[in-house]
Amino acid sequence: MKTIDARFAVRRSAPGMGQGLFAQCDIKKGEFVLEYMGKKISTASADAMKDSRYLFEINDEWTIDGSPRSNTARYINHSCNPNTEAEIVDGHIMITAVRNIKNGEELTIDYDTEYFDEFIRPVGCKCAKCAATPSR
Repeated sequence: MKTIDARFAVRRSAPGMGQGLFAQCDIKKGEFVLEYMGKKISTASADAMKDSRYLFEINDEWTIDGSPRSNTARYINHSCNPNTEAEIVDGHIMITAVRNIKNGEELTIDYDTEYFDEFIRPVGCKCAKCAATPSR
């Protein structure tokens, strides 16, 4: 287990999911969790980077390349029933809890349709919701 921030730990997630980000303390619904960080690149450049899985589009003009391992938020895995969500505020991607998150629980977010269709659907969703009832 690797600790990046005292509030989080990066460790192995569910089978087929790689590493995940786990809470090291309780997080309340509505609480700011962290910012998705990285280099700001043009969305046109990002569209040409077909293999990158860490691109987060801010708008039609700009995208954040969150591939550096220093971007703690990159370890948040997809879920069809997520416990966090992202909101773009003044060009920053802010992640907040959409429900209470318990100490030891994995942080998850819905990667949305484009990413889901390109990277997840072809291999099947491995999130806890789909593992229990595969439907997406």
